[in-house]
Formats: sequence, structure tokens, C-alpha cells
Amino acid sequence: MHHIETTKLSRRAFLKKLARTSFRAALATAAASGYTLWIEPAELTVTHHTLSHPLIPKSFAGVKLLQFSDLHLGHYYGLERFYRVIGRINELGPDLVVFTGDLLHEANRYPHTETVAEALAGIRAPLGKFSIYGNHDHGGYGTNIYRRLMERAGFRVLVNEHVLVRRGHDAIAIAGSDDMMLGQPDWSKMTRGIPPATYTIALVHEPDGALETRRFSIHVQLSGHSHGGQIQLPFIGPLITPPLSERYYEGFYHVGGLLLYVNRGLGTTRVPLRFLAPPELTVFSLAPS
Repeated sequence: MHHIETTKLSRRAFLKKLARTSFRAALATAAASGYTLWIEPAELTVTHHTLSHPLIPKSFAGVKLLQFSDLHLGHYYGLERFYRVIGRINELGPDLVVFTGDLLHEANRYPHTETVAEALAGIRAPLGKFSIYGNHDHGGYGTNIYRRLMERAGFRVLVNEHVLVRRGHDAIAIAGSDDMMLGQPDWSKMTRGIPPATYTIALVHEPDGALETRRFSIHVQLSGHSHGGQIQLPFIGPLITPPLSERYYEGFYHVGGLLLYVNRGLGTTRVPLRFLAPPELTVFSLAPS
């Protein structure tokens, strides 16, 4: 089993509503200092964790998997900041890179898709680069634009499918679901054909999908979508939790036998503010136990 301790915060809906109202007043002061608008959204936190499990093959010991998520390029998130992220990813020297959705805020209106594809192509990951659809990558936003961009960048776009990542005779599985809000996710299809006793990591954009993921032979779910709540208040918790990230919004959770990790993402949605929820790259080191 994984050895992670998690703390669950319970929040009441009426406290959230009250906090939203009172926060508007406080926001004027905070925004005046520019912190929530300019400083925290531009920060880049790197968090390091170990994923330890008996099914991780010994040949994968020390393999580094990097997760990034929710850039929302175009929504107050410019190319200069994006290039810094790419540089930082390469500095961290990952073996595997996964992107868990929401690349462009509005794909069909974004003018720099070629530039973004070229930059993402510069990410080095010897064991592979994988991505899934987020809700902003789909539907009217430009399903085909996202797929073409990511494939040009050398990412395998997983839509209700999996790949076996091999080292010698050993393998782990990386599975990816379609987006839950605007796609047609199919967990059975995603996991069909994974050999028994294979350590499996699922990429699911919306974290609350863990309630379905836990029903399958999947060991870890990596998600984004929540932006860590974007604005968090002490004792209250996150104020902005998009649909399907209301139950799980940041960090580790045990959902039945499944371990869920929710990345805070890099960009912003709705409002271009962050408070006590800085942008995040996550590095997971694999460890047989």
C-alpha cells in the first residue's frame, strides 16, 4: 500500500458563501498590494513526493515522473511565463512527463499555437510524454486544435486508453480518461488489456472522478482542474472550486484503495488571482516497497 498521510478538511457551504461576500471587501486591500494578482500567480512551486508500492518494478526505482497542469494560456498567462516553466521542467530532469489538461483557455481564439507546440516539443522525457483532455481543451474550444498541438509537441494524447511504459522486461501503465465535463470518459475501455499486477497511474482531469477510478485496478490518479481552489482562506478553505473538484482540490487523498493527487495547476481561471494556492509542478519519485 502507499504510505501517505492525508488530512481532510470539512467545509460547510454556508461558510463558503459568507466568505465569498466578506472576501470581496478584503480583496480590495489585497489586490492593492498586487499580491493576489501579480506575485503569487507568477510564483512557481516545485513539490517532491515519493510513490511507494510493491508492484513498482525494481527497474523503476528512482524514476522521476513530473506532472504539470492547467496552464490556461491566454487567460492572463503569457509566453514568457510559459517558457520559464518549460525551462524549469527540463532542469528537474524528469524521466516521464504528464500533462493533466487545460492547456489553452480558448483554443480556437489563441494565436500562438505553433509557438506553444515548439516549446512543449523541447521538454525532454526519455520514457515518454503523455497528456489528456481537460474541459477547456474540448468541444467548442477546439478538440482538434489541442490534439494536433500536443502530438506535434511529442505528447501521446490518451483518450480512454493506456500505454505500457517499459524498462527492460518490466512495465508500468499510464492510463488516460477523456474529460468528464465535455468528453465521454470510459474507465473500462481505459484499463482494458492492462496485464494483471501492473502498477497503474491514471490521468483524470477532474479529481472527483476518483470515485469512479477507485472501482478499477488503478493505484494512483493524477488530476488538476481545481487550481488548488485558487483563493484559499485560513479555516475556510478554497473559494473557487470548479465542478467535479469540490470534494478533492489539493494534494493527496485516499479514496478507497486509490491514492489521488490533485495538482494546483499553473494558470488561473474565472479570475486571474491566487491566494495561498501557488502554481505547482509536481515531481514523483517511484520506489518499489
